[in-house]
Amino acid sequence: MAFTTTAHLNFRGNAREALEFYQSVFGGRLTAVTYGDFGMPQELPDASKIVFGRIDGADGFGIMAYDIPAQAGAQAGAQAGQAGPTRRENGMTLTREPFFMSVRGQSAEDVGELWKKLSVGATVVEDFGPAQWAPAFGMLTDQFGVTWILDVAAEYTAG
Repeated sequence: MAFTTTAHLNFRGNAREALEFYQSVFGGRLTAVTYGDFGMPQELPDASKIVFGRIDGADGFGIMAYDIPAQAGAQAGAQAGQAGPTRRENGMTLTREPFFMSVRGQSAEDVGELWKKLSVGATVVEDFGPAQWAPAFGMLTDQFGVTWILDVAAEYTAG
């Protein structure tokens, strides 16, 4: 039996914009279904928002997203206290975020191209470049508030 995991990101009204941006970075096929597509009356404010969104890349990349409906408490994130900025100090990552997205590739060139695209409008936490544990590593919080770790797989030898 095989299992896969896919990150499911929750947005507050801009899931379509985020999915389109991630598609421009990673490529793949975008599926975006609205609440209205599932029968919500079009005059309701959430009808055009995403209830099921997904990107499936030919290379195996996948991500899901949706908009939290207003009637379910779209302001809950603000009321619960949002995570706050992630930062690096003295080689440590300091954060209150519950998760990061991690993308690992085989070459600094390929991962560097993703970095350039994801960094548009982002806050860079750690510049992309050589790291003690990997040929290249970088960390940023994108324009949608999602923190990404990008790195290049290191070759390990049994020792």
